[in-house]
Parts: sequence; C-alpha cells; structure tokens
Amino acid sequence: MTVPSAAPSAPTNPSTTAVDDGSPDQAVTNQVAADASHTPAADAHAAAPTAPAPPVSAPAPHAPLMLHMPVDVRNLSLALLALFASVALLHWASAVFIPIMLSLLLTIALRPAVEMMARWHVPRALGAGVLLVAIVAGLASTAWSLSDGAAQLVDSVPVAAKKVRDNLKARAGGSSPLDTVQKAATQIEQAANENSTATTAPRRGVQRVIVERPPFNIRDYLWSGTMGLMSALGQLMVVVFLTYFALASGNLFRDKLLRIAGTSLERRKVTIHVLQDITQQIQRYLLLQVFTSVLVGLATGAAYWALGLENAAVWGVVAAVLNLAPYIGSALVTGASALVAFLQFGTLDMAMAIGGASLVIHTLIGNLLTPWLTSRTSSMSPVAVFISVLAWGWLWGLWGLLLGIPVMMAVKAVCDRVEDLKAVGELLGD
Repeated sequence: MTVPSAAPSAPTNPSTTAVDDGSPDQAVTNQVAADASHTPAADAHAAAPTAPAPPVSAPAPHAPLMLHMPVDVRNLSLALLALFASVALLHWASAVFIPIMLSLLLTIALRPAVEMMARWHVPRALGAGVLLVAIVAGLASTAWSLSDGAAQLVDSVPVAAKKVRDNLKARAGGSSPLDTVQKAATQIEQAANENSTATTAPRRGVQRVIVERPPFNIRDYLWSGTMGLMSALGQLMVVVFLTYFALASGNLFRDKLLRIAGTSLERRKVTIHVLQDITQQIQRYLLLQVFTSVLVGLATGAAYWALGLENAAVWGVVAAVLNLAPYIGSALVTGASALVAFLQFGTLDMAMAIGGASLVIHTLIGNLLTPWLTSRTSSMSPVAVFISVLAWGWLWGLWGLLLGIPVMMAVKAVCDRVEDLKAVGELLGD
C-alpha cells in the first residue's frame, strides 16, 4: 500500500528567503525581502485583469498644425547683419564693383572668339587685342554717325513743344488746360501776396531781405558735364583693360580657383561644375539678349515703316541697340520716336500712334517674352528674374539693370552646388 506524497512546495528564492531566528536584524531583513517581492512588473501583472484604460481622445478637427522648428536667433541676426553690410558695401563701392562685373561679363561673352583664334594658332594676347579694338572702333563709329541725328533731335524739342501748345489751343478752341492752370496759380499767388502785404505792417528798424538765386553759370555746367564724361570714359577704359588681361590670361583664373579648392577630388569637381554652369548660363543669357534685341529692332522698323515714319530702318537699329538697357532704352525710343513723328506729321494722333506702337512692342517682348525666356534658359523663376532686375537697378542704377540677372545666375549656380545654400538656390529656381 502506497502512501500519497505531499504536494510539492513552491520554489523559493535563496536570495529573498531567510530563516527567522527572532533577532531584530532578522526582522528588518524579512521586511526588505517582502518589499522586494512587490516589484512593478509583478504589480502590473497582478493588475492585468482590471478594467481597460479609457481611449485616447482624438485631436480637435479644427486644431492648427504646428511645425516645431528650432530657430537660432543669434545666427539669424548675424546673417541679416551680414546681408545688410554686403548691400551697403556694394552700394558704397559701386565705382569699383561695376567695372569688375562688366569686365567679367565681357570676358565670358568674348572667350569663345578668343578660343577659336587660339585654335588657328593666333596668340591669345594678339587675338584679345584685335577683338577689343574692333569692338571699340565699331561702337565709336556708330555713336559718331548717330550724333548728328541726336543733335538735330535735341534742337527740335523747343519747336515740337510750341507745336504741341498750338495744337492743344486749337483743339480747346481757346486757351489750353495748361494755360488755364497756370493763370489760376498766378492769380492765387498774387492774392496771397496782397493779403500778406495788407495784414503785416512793416515794423520800424526791420530791413526786408530778398533771397535771389545765383545766375546760371554756363561755365560751371559745362565743367561738371565734362567731368562726368571724363569719369565715364575712365571707367570704360578700366573695363577694356580688365577684359583684355582676363582674355589674354586664358584659364589662369580657373586654375587658381582649383588650387584654392584644395587637393580633394570632390571639391575640385564641384568647383569645375560651378564655373561651367556660370559660363554656360551667362552665355545663353547674352545670346537671348541678342535675339530679343534683333526681334525688337525688326518689329520696330516694320511698325514704323507701316505707319509711314521716315528712316524706319534707322529707328529699328536704334531700338535694337537700346533694348540692351532694360526699361530706360524702351522709354528713350518711345519718347524720341513720338517727338519725330509729331514733327513729321504735325498731329498728335500720329505721334501717339508711333509712341503706342513702340510701347506695345517693348512691353510684349521686353517685359513678357524676355523674362519668360530668361527663366527657361537659366532655370530661374520669372518672379526671381523680375525682382533681381528691380533690386540691382535700385542698387546700381542703369548698370544694375544690365548686370542684375547675370549676377543672380552666378549666385544660383553656386547655391545649387553648396549643401548649406541649396535652400537659396531653391528659392531662386523655377
């Protein structure tokens, strides 16, 4: 007969089980062991069968989405200060930066011709000199041939103004609106003078002082104009010499930049790609300017010929040349052609027709077609192109209108190749 064995006892942990010998130290040990047996895991396991946790409430349907982006105020302030300092430096030292930028632009434009002559075994120094002399001689001869016409146009301005006044008087049947406004202003001024004379009695011992403007000094005027002309000629000579040295040196500037980039193959590759991008984009931009100028010249000559204006072909050439100066060139062509049309036809209708035709041509080609084609050839957005023209025109005047887009093309080419500046390139891109 077998006796059933007792139920097996639960396993004990020797690290937590102790024999009670009745001492105070043993009581403390037993209490610590009891507390250690109630671990968080054990408590969580014991509380598992309890009621489920309430569901997490969904966000409000109209709650705004927040973007948690840390902003370093110190670095942002330093960047803004550096930007303002750069703009102030560019404006203050414009007499230095403008010739340098013009020479770089001409160097990029004329380098293919010098390279072609070098392949024909013509030395770079000789080829660059011949090319620049030919360009300067062509510009000088063109200016000399147009000087007589420009002088006659300036001399005819008073005659045209008198004809305009007579025409306005004839249309109004009496005095022109300008004369009416002038008479009203004169009467108001006389009434104000009489009132002031009647109300203010002369005080004893007070001497009346009349401030007279100094007479016009033709000598000072001619001297200031001569100094301005000499300054412009000096800057032109600086541009010519800088362009000559840059063309004659060949690839010296590129080699220096590669040496500055260091021995890293990756950095040298990036430098080469940046220089190639800048050169290609500026060359495409210059070709685009030549194309749009020819288009403006052809359209202007055809429109003036259809309207019966004399020397329509000459006006087409002038419009094509002045189209290289954005906004200012179109304003000069529009005003001068309208004046000549009024002198030729003697009516305001034909003058407005000639001026309106020029304005429409320059608006469609210069303000709509050119920015769109520029954005396509340079991967810049039309908004960035327009803002660049405005900003650089404010900074450097007429030269800023001409150099603004090539400068921003170079900036975008650099930003696209530098990791930390890709955001700027993305803002300028299309």
